[in-house]
Amino acid sequence: MPELKNDTFLRALLRQPVPCTPLWMMRQAGRYLPEYNQTRAQAGSFMGLAQNPEYACEVTLQPLRRFDLDAAILFSDILTVPDAMGLGLQFVAGEGPRFERPLRDEAAIQALRAPDLDRLRYVFDAVSLIRRELAGSVPLIGFSGSPWTLACYMVEGAGSSDYRRIKTLLYSRPDLLHRILSVNAQAVQAYLNAQIQAGAQAVMVFDSWGGVLADGLFQQFSLAYTRQVLDGLIREHEGRRVPVIVFTKGGGQWIEDIAATGCDAVGLDWTANLAAARRRVGDRVALQGNLDPMTLFGGEAAIRAEVRRVLADFGPVGAGGHVFNLGHGISQYTPPEAVSVLVDEVHAASRAYHES
Repeated sequence: MPELKNDTFLRALLRQPVPCTPLWMMRQAGRYLPEYNQTRAQAGSFMGLAQNPEYACEVTLQPLRRFDLDAAILFSDILTVPDAMGLGLQFVAGEGPRFERPLRDEAAIQALRAPDLDRLRYVFDAVSLIRRELAGSVPLIGFSGSPWTLACYMVEGAGSSDYRRIKTLLYSRPDLLHRILSVNAQAVQAYLNAQIQAGAQAVMVFDSWGGVLADGLFQQFSLAYTRQVLDGLIREHEGRRVPVIVFTKGGGQWIEDIAATGCDAVGLDWTANLAAARRRVGDRVALQGNLDPMTLFGGEAAIRAEVRRVLADFGPVGAGGHVFNLGHGISQYTPPEAVSVLVDEVHAASRAYHES
């Protein structure tokens, strides 16, 4: 693979000196870009896009052609893993992802197995292709949903407003939920390791629904299985450390617990205060985040002011590490010109915090 020209993102995750705060955005390859929508139309469907390495590569690279971002993230979906387990993933217009065969009885749960990775070969082929096409310009991030977040979709059958089915299972048959989570942890670990072997230079675990759990249950049903994943990950490849980011939406209250999983960085949503988070974990891990995505609708002055506020919250970098990101995925309605302002302000304003 070509030598990496911009390793600012990787160095920040490892709390090494960098000239400015690196920036990428969750869902940066997506519906807010007209060229993405054109490519998706050519692919015919979301899964047609995600399962075609050439299309996945194209939409991964599109935001990097527009913006001076410091990392690329694989274009895929967190639900590819349960789809490969045979649950039958579909994307319904106006409704989002749905499974044809959700886990609704004990027999289905007992029969659940980690997938044959050959069923996910299209993901690994996309990773390798993207790495080649990046030509060392910036690092590539691989990712997966957390075991708990995948279980939510697998049991609910789709997104949920109250998580009634999975919480019913949690309280009434915790043994069955633990079985799902154990299989998921095995699958996610293998999936991420295969992405690393294919060329991903950092990986991220999206615990998108960890924040819906009560304290105590979060540690038992979400964090314990995220830790299992991390315990078996490849942490060095191609002669470099492979940093790991864990992001739990709504998980700011548990930052000490998340930091103790062995991750290199903790992602925070916009409800958390970076200064308080940093005080609580010291500089044991890097922090990623955490601008409210809706800031990008506020106009240039508001964007620049909020960027400066987030940077000031983290403060002088010193021996710490900060990766600037949104506190959740970018909205599909975001004007692309707002992203240009964001990137410019992060790179310009952050330099003062990296001066020795």
